Amino acid sequence: MNESAKYDLIVYDATGFTGKQAAAYIAKTAPSTVRWAIAGRNRNKLEQVKSALDLQVDVIVADSLDIPAINSLVASTRVILTTVGPYALYGEPLIRACAESGVDYVDITGETPFIRQMIDDCEAKAVSTGAKIVPFCGFDSIPSDIGTFLIVDYFRAQGKGTRQVKAFHKGKGGFNGGTAASMLNMMRNPDIQRDLADPMLLNPNNMRHAEDALKNMDPVLPSDDADLGYWVAPFIMGPINTRVVRRSNALESARQAAYGSEFQYQEYMNLGRTVSLLSTTAVSAVAGTMNLLGKVPGAPNLLEKIVPSPGEGPSEASMDNGFFECLLVGTAEDGSKAWAKISGKGDPGNRATVMFLCESALCLVMDRNKLPGGESRAGFLTPATAFGDVLVNRLRMAGMKLDCPVEGPPAG
Repeated sequence: MNESAKYDLIVYDATGFTGKQAAAYIAKTAPSTVRWAIAGRNRNKLEQVKSALDLQVDVIVADSLDIPAINSLVASTRVILTTVGPYALYGEPLIRACAESGVDYVDITGETPFIRQMIDDCEAKAVSTGAKIVPFCGFDSIPSDIGTFLIVDYFRAQGKGTRQVKAFHKGKGGFNGGTAASMLNMMRNPDIQRDLADPMLLNPNNMRHAEDALKNMDPVLPSDDADLGYWVAPFIMGPINTRVVRRSNALESARQAAYGSEFQYQEYMNLGRTVSLLSTTAVSAVAGTMNLLGKVPGAPNLLEKIVPSPGEGPSEASMDNGFFECLLVGTAEDGSKAWAKISGKGDPGNRATVMFLCESALCLVMDRNKLPGGESRAGFLTPATAFGDVLVNRLRMAGMKLDCPVEGPPAG
């Protein structure tokens, strides 16, 4: 960790749609003792953000692909929070610099193939320098990862291992241009499409087994879930979130603290009890179509014309009126069940994501000595393995609901 740094935290890409919200959140939430700055590639836009938000912070200019500038930026801080995307196009120099300098890092990427590449390239260096590199700190994938953590922790307190966790998502929200750009970039690359299909993509290489992949294939059809009591559909973000949760289990397994000897995780879209099989099938078809579009020549170019451009996103009213709920059910190795729920007000891809991201960064800035594994836990971590109960408590204090155990849905 860079103890002599000028700043405790730098918000990078503070002129983007999500970056501006992150800067506003830090300004409102962080104690006055936190030394922080905003950064990006355009000084005029950064000054506009500083003025609009009435920030009393420094402005740092550094293009994401200017390696000397990025190295200098990283050398000046203890923690980097970044919303720049697509991360596969603009994120590598920043991650690499943090790994080499022992600087902690959080982002909101859902680009699992890119993080797989960064793990292969930079994990050993990050471990040696003590850098905690924590991607996936937005709606991808904190509800899934932390929700599973809550269930596993609940069973552990009873001396039980966890055999299976399933998550059921529902919500209402909008779509911003940064997310759209990341999605389109992944759709345009056949190698990325191939990697996305690997259920064990983020596991350490010595824990990526063909038999485990077969047991954890992504659902493609609706199913009548016995625990929930009604039909569910594949969740479009499942191929991201599931990989993160499985990495959490794999990292814990390497420390002799596996979630369970045969742990499995899967997730679905929760459409509600009144939705028919026909409707559920239609939703499944839509999710499948989005995945197939990546294989259709020209489809990303057509989608680019209708999705928001970088810097654009939902209105303030739309983001305020959104919500999300992640309901999870765990099965212990003795067959007993436990339910957990993470829920909150506000657009999941924007309002909730900003809270998740900023509170994750503040875990590193303010509570690093309380984090799981202490100073020795470093490298490419997941939200659960990096933050654990520290993040749970911060999110609860911020107004989000994280409950385990909760009563499951009524039968029938």
